[in-house]
Amino acid sequence: MRKSTSVSLGVHFESFVEESIITGRYMDAGEVIRAGLRLLEIEENRILALKNAIQEGVDSAIDVDFDSVKHLQNLKSRRVTNG
Repeated sequence: MRKSTSVSLGVHFESFVEESIITGRYMDAGEVIRAGLRLLEIEENRILALKNAIQEGVDSAIDVDFDSVKHLQNLKSRRVTNG
């Protein structure tokens, strides 16, 4: 069973919701809010993954044989290959 929640959106977001419904993109305010929450959830998960990757890099050992010039050339060649 769904729980009904009441929120105050303010003028800007109320207008955005109304416009989204009027243009036919969404059927009602609930759809607009759920779409926004899905995007927020995706963004929060991306931020968490990025923070975890940064921490993994910080925690990893330093590669003493790292050649920055070779690495940059490799990245550039992969960019050309992958577009």
